[in-house]
Amino acid sequence: MSYPTNPQSAPPLTPAQDIQWASFAHLGGIIGFVPSLIIWLVFKDRGPFVNTEGKEALNFQITLAIAQVAIIVLSFILTVITLGLLGGVSFLGWVVSIVSIVFSIIAFLKVKDGQGYRYPFAIRFIK
Repeated sequence: MSYPTNPQSAPPLTPAQDIQWASFAHLGGIIGFVPSLIIWLVFKDRGPFVNTEGKEALNFQITLAIAQVAIIVLSFILTVITLGLLGGVSFLGWVVSIVSIVFSIIAFLKVKDGQGYRYPFAIRFIK
């Protein structure tokens, strides 16, 4: 059995598909960075809009994941140092989660209409 030496790449996305997957990359942020990562990796070479918006969504979700880890570490340290008195900063994790949901929905609504969206704060890890 012989395998093809040059497999065909997937066809480019139609403009409607490009917008659809770009918007899903943002909406996936509601549950974390994994949906944005998968959508960007699968479709980045098939549509320019999904490439741009997927990177934007992924950068935002990675920024929030780092914030979540920092809050956990800070909460642990403050709990140990103050014998539990300042361990209450862990509520900030909920704030980050709510921010993620709100901005992901805002981005989804903009992008599904074909407009680009740039989060107000995100570290641009992927350029």
